[in-house]
Amino acid sequence: MPELPEVETVVRGLSKTIVGHQISKITIKNTARIFPGRAKFKARLSNTKIKSINRRAKNILINLSNDYTLWVHLKMTGYFYYRPASTPIDKHDHVVFDFTKNNYNLRFNDYRRFGYLKLFPTDEIYNQPGLADLGPEPLDLSAEDFLSMCQSRSRMIKPALLDQTFIAGIGNIYADESLYLSRIHPQRLTNSLSSKKLTELHGHIQSVLKQAIKLMGTSVDTFAGVNGQPGRYQKYLRAYGREDEPCFRCGRKIRREKIGSRSAHFCPSCQRISR
Repeated sequence: MPELPEVETVVRGLSKTIVGHQISKITIKNTARIFPGRAKFKARLSNTKIKSINRRAKNILINLSNDYTLWVHLKMTGYFYYRPASTPIDKHDHVVFDFTKNNYNLRFNDYRRFGYLKLFPTDEIYNQPGLADLGPEPLDLSAEDFLSMCQSRSRMIKPALLDQTFIAGIGNIYADESLYLSRIHPQRLTNSLSSKKLTELHGHIQSVLKQAIKLMGTSVDTFAGVNGQPGRYQKYLRAYGREDEPCFRCGRKIRREKIGSRSAHFCPSCQRISR
């Protein structure tokens, strides 16, 4: 699933290509997951202008001139592509937006069909379940607040970082990378970590996310930006996806283990369960 850096990459790509354009036509296949129904969806989008585009956690929010907001979640394999209108429509292009005075269109492509597009009045968007219950953004979160959040509860650190109501936008890739850099075992309890170690983790979370954004995200499966170009952060992964490969620090094999409901990649030597 695209995580914060990948979604931020998409938002920046969309901001460069479609902000200020007016939607002239919407083509919706039966395979599209949209809300409300097709007729209302088209009516509320037609002839509106794209005012701005924001990100909240892993969600894309496209603000329209009619005071509606298009809320998009890419889920596992959702993509936006900005392509010449003459390019043949792909079988997985579920929604296509055409613009006035523009020979390009925007396509929502999703071969696994988990992604969705929903329309709500802009002044109601942050009250919707899935947005209203999100935790703080990791890049806006101070080290002091992060320490307080972790030390006030007792739960395993890896599942905590993946909990979008605890902290929003981090997923498997960047949780594994941040814990590896901090030498923290993914099963360590949040309130068992010292203030120094939590401060270190907070710094690594922010630096990893910023570097991944700079490199346009991680393409470990099929992720690509609006321009179709893959991300480059996968070249710098130290733990995620490196099962049985040597640790860059000690040479011991990286282990993959199911913790909670998700896999975790870590070095059993550098990231010990107890210190």
